[in-house]
Amino acid sequence: MLNRRSFLGAGLATTAVYSAGSFIPVWAQNSPNLGMPSIASPGFMKTKVGDVEVIALQDGVTRRPLGEEFVKNAPLAEVRALLASQGLGTDYIDVPYTPFLIVAGGRRILMDTGLGEFGGPTTGKLLEQLRAAGFQPGDIDTVLISHYHGDHINGLRNKAGEYVFPKAKVMVPAAEHAFWMDDAKMAAAPEGMKGAFNNVRRTFAQMPAEMLQRFEAGTEVAPGIRSIAAYGHTPGHTLFQLQSGGQSFFYVADLTNVPALFARNPDWAVTFDMDAEAARKVRREMFQRIVDSQALLGGFHFPFPALGRMAASGKGYAFQPLA
Repeated sequence: MLNRRSFLGAGLATTAVYSAGSFIPVWAQNSPNLGMPSIASPGFMKTKVGDVEVIALQDGVTRRPLGEEFVKNAPLAEVRALLASQGLGTDYIDVPYTPFLIVAGGRRILMDTGLGEFGGPTTGKLLEQLRAAGFQPGDIDTVLISHYHGDHINGLRNKAGEYVFPKAKVMVPAAEHAFWMDDAKMAAAPEGMKGAFNNVRRTFAQMPAEMLQRFEAGTEVAPGIRSIAAYGHTPGHTLFQLQSGGQSFFYVADLTNVPALFARNPDWAVTFDMDAEAARKVRREMFQRIVDSQALLGGFHFPFPALGRMAASGKGYAFQPLA
């Protein structure tokens, strides 16, 4: 469990989380003069896990300059060297956003929602990809939220305030909800964090009680899907494990940001982790668990198709995407 005092004392020191007056997290905004990132076409991919279909749905990609602040505890030269060793560029980072749809019998379960109408021109593609994969927003009966950063929750409501998935119950981690809806914590937060608190309230404060359902980590949130506490990235950051027909799929949300950096070197801390030490610990534990079980995994910020497996590699792990 994340220590709340240490979090408020250290983790909230993160600044400029949201642009002034905007619901767009700064990490979800393209930087000028770096060119525009490419979006996959088609932007969905389907695979089977036992009797269940898992569909990756790319909401988009943003490009940001690679600066000293992105990896908090490693020299920029080392970060660039690791990227170069994998044949990747070293001047900028492309950050993808990929929710997942679980199709199990008559159930349609969406894991996270992307940026919705609140991102830039290279994001907000979830509904387009959902329809291309053969589904409508009204088909979704459950939305599972991993944590309350804007790129995961902004797709729940549009700019008019309407609920994008009107028939879905929205299931959220109790620990995450308690933190972000706490008025005292919001008051204690630095200015750079207040936008995130306000965004959570915009999204959830008026949500009907029959729609919003809180769950405790470790519980089953749908038949065959269990929640897993992975606190550190945020106070209630939660993963989901699907089991069907003797096979497993882990949705690891923001367990790691760009896997070419933070899976290859799990002890590195991305600037967005609110409790870096807790995030490092759970990252290693979960990746080893996934490798040992030879399970399929999906990562929200993994390169498309964001579906694949993890393999031990050097000091960490390498993502092996499905072909």
